[in-house]
Formats: sequence, structure tokens, C-alpha cells
Amino acid sequence: MSDKVSRRQFAKIAGLSAAGVASPLEMADAKPAAAARNAGGFPAGFVWGTATSSYQVEGAVNEDGRGASIWDSFTRIPGKIEDGTNGDRANEHYHRYKEDIALIRELGCKAYRFSVAWPRLFPDGDGKPNPKGLDFYNRLIDELLKNGIEPWLTLYHWDLPQSLQDRFGGWRSTETCKIFGDYAACVAEHLTDRVKNVFTLNESGRFVYFGYGIGIDAPGLTLPRAEVNQIRHNSALAHGLAVQAVRAHGRRGTKVGPAENIDACAPAIDTPENVRAAEIALREMNAGYLNVIMEGRYTDAFLKFAGRDAPKYTDAELKIISSPVDFLGLNIYAPQNYVVASDQGPGFMPLPIPKSFPHMNSDWLRIGPETLYWVPKLAAKIWKTDAIYISENGTSGEDQVTPDGKIYDTDRIMYLRNYLAQLQRATEEGVPVRGYFLWSLMDNFEWVFGLGKRFGLYHVNFDTQVRTPKLSASFYRNVIAKNAAGV
Repeated sequence: MSDKVSRRQFAKIAGLSAAGVASPLEMADAKPAAAARNAGGFPAGFVWGTATSSYQVEGAVNEDGRGASIWDSFTRIPGKIEDGTNGDRANEHYHRYKEDIALIRELGCKAYRFSVAWPRLFPDGDGKPNPKGLDFYNRLIDELLKNGIEPWLTLYHWDLPQSLQDRFGGWRSTETCKIFGDYAACVAEHLTDRVKNVFTLNESGRFVYFGYGIGIDAPGLTLPRAEVNQIRHNSALAHGLAVQAVRAHGRRGTKVGPAENIDACAPAIDTPENVRAAEIALREMNAGYLNVIMEGRYTDAFLKFAGRDAPKYTDAELKIISSPVDFLGLNIYAPQNYVVASDQGPGFMPLPIPKSFPHMNSDWLRIGPETLYWVPKLAAKIWKTDAIYISENGTSGEDQVTPDGKIYDTDRIMYLRNYLAQLQRATEEGVPVRGYFLWSLMDNFEWVFGLGKRFGLYHVNFDTQVRTPKLSASFYRNVIAKNAAGV
């Protein structure tokens, strides 16, 4: 498995087919977003957090009634995971969650984004909830609150119950969407007395195309474009059903929204015509998922480009998909498209990324700090939202371990310092970014790369399970304490 096809890189191979780039609709200018100003830092009350996901850290895949997920099955296929590992053990977070919550507290974070393992709660995807699975998340949430950390829950971070894949073809069927709505209702009923913020699906742009289009992720299928577009539509429908379930079964005041690896478009040069081109590009390159959620319709450009491969849907489905959300979660790592204005077709032209473009120790993770300025700024204008959270941002790195056991990751610090400076620039201009979740709390099972790519603030020895703070942990603690990027 090559670095060139990676955890979040989907724009160049999936974005155009997902969005279409024919002539776009004109978009009305959004009203300026109001945000608390705090010159020289982030707004007062800015949420600082970190994040993990269930399959990547929990382990204990055969304990306490947990059912199999598609990733349990996928990692057993020879050659699918670069280093041949799996998530059977991972970080043993299922048993070490108190130790890991102490790490979050040491950073000074006031929020933690985690995901519920659907097959831990419903071993077959549906039916009666597993009491031991529910008990784990109750204990996790209580421990977070005990330590002054706000739980932010993600309903789906890719670990679909294998039973639903076997019975219905997974996300190929709307039956899975309906069952997901029931699962969301159960989570909302039992946990939103303490969890006030819920993300629905994490990164539809990744798990749909990589899992069902090119077979790199679970369940490892390579389906025609028409089916992939339909599955993407189904994932948007599942999101909408989950929003409705949280509204109906959650405690009053529970907030809900998506967490999507938005196709990050930025102007190559900061001129009015290029900024306008980037605005058009951001909408159209995300037309297959985020835009239909936020606007309740597919753009004309998307439908024209998709042609006979466009998804089939009803007006009733679009109404469900566009159920109002309370916030927009954006996972932003790298620039996927620099654009300039064009008098041809769509009004923008994506520029090729040269081989010499700087990147981290993964080829796909190009260094483009300005994406944390432009993407939230343009998204707030396009979709008229007043609450954006950076639900993921971070980097793998070349962690240098010294003989005395200290770990220096100055490359990660460089990356974070520059990205956070651009995010601070955005908030100082009034862009309504309310919080930031750094990926990741600790090194973990990094999907197709196995244990080989390390994104954590804490180094994990996967043999001994010892957690060791990297230098970047001190950097992030300082950022949080000052509520400023430090530049």
C-alpha cells in the first residue's frame, strides 16, 4: 500500500467524479459571521480538544459481546494492511481509558472527540443493545466529566457491523441507513444526558469511495461509479436520519452535525477573482455530500457531470438529508486543490500539484497551512453557518527517540504552529470557528498503514502499551494555556 493513496487523500481520484465541474449556480453572499474577537489569540471560550476513534484505539474486539466489524474482516485479508497488523489490540483503550483520559487532562484539553463502536453496542447492527457495550461508554463518559473534559461523540467512524455488510451490502442499502437511525436513537436516549455534542458520520468522502469504489478500505469493493454515487447518497441519508433521531430521542439542547474530510480548495493567489473561484470550487467539489446536506439539493453541475450515474433519490429523502444541523465539522489536513479563476465552464481551474510540493512523512500530507484559513472562511460564507469545528487536523511525523527515551517531533510542531496560526487569523477576522480537535491524542492503528504511521501527541509502544509524551504535547499544552497559536 503506497503513501500516495492514503488515509484522507480522495480529492484527486474521487472529488471530480463526486462533484462535477460544469457551470455552477450563482451563490448569494452570506452575511458576515459574528464571532467574539480576541486580538492576538483565539476567541474566549474556544474549545480545545483532541480525538481518537473506536477501532483505532479500543482493541478488545472479542470481549464483552462486541460483534465483528468490516475492519475486523478486512484486516484479515493478506496484503490489505501495509504492515500486516490489525486493531485486535490497538491501544487497549477499552481497558486503559482512565490512563488515557489522564493524558488528555495533562494537555489541558477541555474536550475529547471519540467514537462509539457500533458493533460493540449492537453486535449484529440491530436488535437489542449489548449492556456491556453500553456500560463501557457510560464509564468512559463519566470518567471524562470527572476530569473536567467534555465528551464529543461520533456515531460512525467506519466500523460498520459485519452483519449489516453480509445481510444488506452495507451502505449499498437504505436498510442500513434505517438501522443506523435506530442505532443513533439508542445512543441519544442513553448518553445525551451527559453528551451535549454529537457528530454523525466521519468522512463519507473517504469510506464511501475507498471502501466501495477502489477497494482500498473496508469492505474492499470496486463498484461502478453509479453505485458509488448511490452509496454516497445513502450515507447522506444516514446522516439525516441520525440528525432526526438525535433530535427526537436526545435531551433538549443536544447539538448535532457532520464531520467531513472536506475537499479543501484554496485560491492560488489572493485576488478577488481567485477567491471567488475558490468559493465556487469548494461548493462544487463537495457537491456530492456536504453541499446536499447543507442545501438540500444536488447542484446542477453535479447532476450534469454525473449524467446517467447520478444517484436516484426522492424529494422526501432530500428533506431528511438536509435536516438542520447545529454545527459543521471539518476534517482538514492538506490542500487538495489550489484554484485560479477561469472563463471556461465552471469558473475555476484546479492547478496540478508539483512533485516538489512540500509534504510530511506521508506523500499525501502536503503542507498547506492556509487551508485552515480559507476553507472555514469560504465554508461559512457558502453554507451560512455560524458554528464550525475543526473536527480533525494533525500530521504523522518522524518521531526522534533519544537514548534516554525522550521523543522530539519538531516536524509536527512546525506543522501545527503554522496551521494554527492560520486558524487564528481566521477567527480574528470573525470566521465562526468555535473549536479544534487535534488528531490524534496518541499513536494508534492508522487504517491501511497499520501501526506504521504515527499521528499522536503521545508515543505508544505497542508491545508494552507505554504512553510517552512527545515534544508536541508540550507545544499543544502551551497553545491551550495561552489560547493562542504562539506566533
